[in-house]
Amino acid sequence: MKFKGSPAFTHQQNDKIGVLITNLGTPKAPTAKELRVYLKEFLSDPRVVEVPRFIWWFVLNFIILRIRPRRSAKSYKSVWTEKGSPLMFHTRHQAEALQKNLQADWGDDLVLDFAMRYGTPSIASVLDRLLQQGVRKLLVLPLYPQYSASTTASTFDALADQFKKRRWLPELRFITHYHDFDPFIQAAAEHIRHHWHAHGRADKLIFSYHGIPLRYLHNGDPYHCECYKTSRLIAEALKLAPDEYMTTFQSRFGREEWLKPYTDETLKALPGQGYKSVQIFCPGFAADCLETIEEIGVENRSYFLSSGGDRYEYIDALNAEPGHIDALGQLIRQNLQGWEVENDTGKRDRLAKALGAKV
Repeated sequence: MKFKGSPAFTHQQNDKIGVLITNLGTPKAPTAKELRVYLKEFLSDPRVVEVPRFIWWFVLNFIILRIRPRRSAKSYKSVWTEKGSPLMFHTRHQAEALQKNLQADWGDDLVLDFAMRYGTPSIASVLDRLLQQGVRKLLVLPLYPQYSASTTASTFDALADQFKKRRWLPELRFITHYHDFDPFIQAAAEHIRHHWHAHGRADKLIFSYHGIPLRYLHNGDPYHCECYKTSRLIAEALKLAPDEYMTTFQSRFGREEWLKPYTDETLKALPGQGYKSVQIFCPGFAADCLETIEEIGVENRSYFLSSGGDRYEYIDALNAEPGHIDALGQLIRQNLQGWEVENDTGKRDRLAKALGAKV
């Protein structure tokens, strides 16, 4: 195997600390062609779909990719903006805000960038960019507060796959979850309070999380428990009684049983139980995307209102709000403790030349 080197390296280059934030990904455009490319990469990941490869390859290529791209393209078109995909521009804004947040402590010694697990910018391309800038210590923060093998571990897989191909590896730290990190909990609670101040409260506050198959829980995935803990901590910060909020799971796919209660079925049932107004917040989504804007903001709204509900409000994701950026900044600082850079490039250059290096 030929290992990938560091083509931009010189002995005069300053070492830097790198921070890489990642999210799931998005197609390049809301078209069936681009959705086919994106979905093939996403649904081919064995972390996402834990089905024997041969069976799944057949189902994916001969059924799903012939039907779903066209349907998904319609949904993406409904949320696409002049700035492009919401997930893309929100993540970019988060990266820009976090860079500024951290500059006070690190200045030019720290470089922060973002990548997507599927699609672009890829982890491989951004890792190249970071290493070429002199990053020798790397902290990776997947923007999934609750750990799941299908998201967080998949991100680590992509990172490890890149490291297998490189000659020079940076020191690595990887944040696996922050579901109970108090600054994050407080940022979420304050965000909800701000919504209440502007719009008043509803009969029920629902915390909706992306679902995973139930068997993943039985196989040891902690995601279910971490979601419930996040809900409980936010509810405690808001001083809510147990009957004033609930946790549900959305976005199920296929016929097998997923984590319950399902968000859509819950919203169809609540009006008949006397709950005429609801507010929904999605603590597992660091940035607004198709699953929050269209699925929660539009599709599930229709379920609730057509079932007899009177008032339905989706509370935006935290996105690049100052409180969220401050919380993520604190999380990053906590995980960078003990890391420093020593940049005496003149001395290093002289020693390298003395040993015969071509610099």
